[in-house]
Amino acid sequence: MTVLVVGLSHRSAPVEVLERAAVGAPDVPKLLDEMLRAEHVSEAMLLSTCNRIEVYAVVDAFHGGLADVSSTLSRHSGMPLAELTEHVYVHYAGSAVQHLFAVAAGLDSMVVGEAQILGQLRAAYAAADEAGTVGRAMHELAQHALRVGKRVHASTGIDTAGASVVSEALADAATALGGDLAGRRAVLVGAGAMGGLAAAHLRRAGAAGIVVLNRTADRAARLAATSTENGLPAGAGTLDRLAAELPGADLLVACTGAIGTVVDRDVVAEAVRGRDGRPLAVCDLGLPRDVDPAVGTLPGVTLVDLAALQRRLATGERGAAVAAAQELVAEESQAYLAAQRSAEVTPTVTALRRRASEVIDAELLRLDGRLPGLDDRVRGEFGATVRRVVDKLLHAPTVQVKRLAEGPDGSTYAEALRALFELDPQTPAAVAVQRSGDVLAALEAREEAP
Repeated sequence: MTVLVVGLSHRSAPVEVLERAAVGAPDVPKLLDEMLRAEHVSEAMLLSTCNRIEVYAVVDAFHGGLADVSSTLSRHSGMPLAELTEHVYVHYAGSAVQHLFAVAAGLDSMVVGEAQILGQLRAAYAAADEAGTVGRAMHELAQHALRVGKRVHASTGIDTAGASVVSEALADAATALGGDLAGRRAVLVGAGAMGGLAAAHLRRAGAAGIVVLNRTADRAARLAATSTENGLPAGAGTLDRLAAELPGADLLVACTGAIGTVVDRDVVAEAVRGRDGRPLAVCDLGLPRDVDPAVGTLPGVTLVDLAALQRRLATGERGAAVAAAQELVAEESQAYLAAQRSAEVTPTVTALRRRASEVIDAELLRLDGRLPGLDDRVRGEFGATVRRVVDKLLHAPTVQVKRLAEGPDGSTYAEALRALFELDPQTPAAVAVQRSGDVLAALEAREEAP
C-alpha cells in the first residue's frame, strides 16, 4: 500500500477552476466515503482551503488509485475528467510524502511560510478520522507531517513576518485606502477562522472598529465579543444588515465559505452612491467567491480577491529561510521514508525467525522419536544449543537486511529474503496485520492529539 496525492492548487489552476472543485466541510465525509468504496483506496484524507483541494490516499495501485480519486473529484466538481486533469497534479510514494511535508511547512502556500496551513491540515485529519477513513498509514503520515510543519516554523524563521493570505489581502486593501488601516472601520462577512484572523490583523493595524455579519447571529456575536475583549470594538448581526452597515465602512472583508456569492453588486453600488467619492476596499477571501466580481468595476471600489493575490504572489519567496525550510523538509522526508522501508521488512524478518523456530521444534520432536529415553537435561541443553546456533546464523543477515531496507531499493531485500528462505509471501502480511492494532494503539498513545 502506497500514498497517492491528487490535487489542485493556486500553482496549477486558476481561481475559477478551484471554485468549481472546492469542497465544503459538509461534503467532506461524503467524498471520503465515496473514495473508500472504490476498488483501490483503503485510506483517505481531504484538504480543502482557500487555494487548494488535495486528496491524500493510501492505494494498492497507482493507476487504479488515481482513477478512483480523480473520478470522485470529477463528479463532485461537475467537470469532465479530461478538463479536470488539465489542472491536476499527482504525487506518488516518496514524492507524495515530500509534498505533504512541504505543504505542512508552508512551502507550497500562496503566501510562502504562512502558518495557517497547519491548523487546516489538523482539521482535515480530524475530519477524516471522524469519517472513519484514517488507518495506521494515514495516521502516522499526518502526525509526522504536523510535527515537520511545527519544526520548520519554529527553527527556520520562515514565518517571521507572520504573513498569510489574510494579511496580504489587507495589505493590498491598505494601499487602496491610502496606505494605512489605522482609524478605519470594517465590515467582516463571515465569523469562521478566516474572519477571526482578519479581526486580529485589523486590531494590530489600529482599525477603529468592526461589524461582524454572519448567517447565524450567535457566531457573529461570539467573534464580536472576542474582538472587543482584545481591544477592537465590534458589533454583530446577520447578513441582512450588510446594506445598512456598508455605507459607513472603509473596508469589507468576506470569507464565509458559502456556495455562491453573498455580496451582490447592487448592494455595494447602493452603498457607494452615498460616499461622496470616499474609497471602499473589498477583500474577497472565499472559495468559491463570496463577492460578485462585478463589484470591482464600481467607481471608487478596489476589489482584492484570490485571483489578484495569486497573480501578485506567484513568485514571492524568502531567500535563506525558504532554502533552510526546503532542506529540512527533504531531510525529514528521507528519514520518514527510510523508517517506513525498515518497518516494511520487519514482518519478513519476524516470519523468518518464526520459520526457523518451527524447523527447530520439528527436529527436536523427531529426536524424541529416535531417542525416546534421552535424558531431559541433555535434551534441554541440546535444544538450547541448536537455538543459539540458529540465532547466530540469522543475526547478521537480519540486521543487515533492516539496514539495507532503509535505502531507496529497500523493498527488494525483503523480497530476496522471502525467496532465499522460501517464505510464503502471505506470511509477512499476516504478521503485519496481527501487530497493526497494537502498533496503532501505541502510536495514538505516544503522539499528540490532532
